[in-house]
Amino acid sequence: MTTQITKEAIRTALSKVQEPELHQDLVTLNMIRDLEIQDGRISFTVMLTTPACPLRGKIEAEARQAVMSVEGVKEVVIKMDSDVPNDGRMRGLVNMPIRNAIAVGSGKGGVGKSTLAVNLAVALAQAGARVGLLDADIYGPNIPTMLGVEKLPPPQGQKLIPAQAYGIKMISMGLLVKPGQPLIWRGPMLNSAIRQFLGDVEWGELDYLIVDLPPGTGDAALSLAQALPLSGAVVVTLPQLVSLEDAGRGLNMFRTLEVPILGIVENMSYLDLPDGTRVDLFGSGGGEQLAQATRATFLGKVPIDPNVRIGGDSGRPIVVTHPDSAVAKALTEIAQKIAAQVSVAALSTRNEMPINIVEE
Repeated sequence: MTTQITKEAIRTALSKVQEPELHQDLVTLNMIRDLEIQDGRISFTVMLTTPACPLRGKIEAEARQAVMSVEGVKEVVIKMDSDVPNDGRMRGLVNMPIRNAIAVGSGKGGVGKSTLAVNLAVALAQAGARVGLLDADIYGPNIPTMLGVEKLPPPQGQKLIPAQAYGIKMISMGLLVKPGQPLIWRGPMLNSAIRQFLGDVEWGELDYLIVDLPPGTGDAALSLAQALPLSGAVVVTLPQLVSLEDAGRGLNMFRTLEVPILGIVENMSYLDLPDGTRVDLFGSGGGEQLAQATRATFLGKVPIDPNVRIGGDSGRPIVVTHPDSAVAKALTEIAQKIAAQVSVAALSTRNEMPINIVEE
């Protein structure tokens, strides 16, 4: 006699599988969709809160094991999909929905902030997210070079159309001025430019808008925080003391503006030589010390690799050209941690059952 498998039995089994970040089970979180049963073959979709979920493999394996434990189940087919939650912040300046906006900042220049922003955006897009990249570094807009973009598409009506590269949409002052033209901006002009990048650009619907801020604690960050409610900020530092002091000032600026701190990234942490020797060119452990002192999350270390510079100069991000390198793996892992943090924060601030965007 063949055992009759019910959807209730499958849901009961899946209710024992926890989402590691959200600390609730998949059924309570409404993450199980399109459940079908046919002759012992069970198929369903697990709807994650981000395509860049760092624990998707663990969730899939545990869901499969749970369903296989149900009597009569012969085969389990799982589709992993995602629906990025909105952080709930009102963004009236932007024409289309931007679910989460993440600033990348630093207290000083030369720490690789733009490199991190570019590779973070591309890594999220590679995972399947809809990503925009806003180059708000008005004084030194380097992102077009880093992505190999030379011009914007023709505008449509009153709207600027972002350039596209490696699956992301991008806008930059570097695409609106002649090459080599000096950019001299006063505060009100800067504020106007940032607002125009938000309100006059046809971004479309985005899961994440990554914003590369100019270094320091000046007008740009203030203008951005006022014009675009931010899901959070990532602070980039080097291990050395001077960089840490500046990064600490940048972090405190975000807190003063009531922008949540997603975490600290230590860039150019070390250099691995061909003989296996590791050299700490700028000291070591500074980023972790800053994170502990400021009670912020330490997102990770990014080593030094000449291919980062080569990729930046040639318009080919290292997560694309050398995905298996230590740098690319570190950057991808940082992107996953940021995405997970943003999802947890977005869901924890809503007074409704998470992931109810799509009904079964």
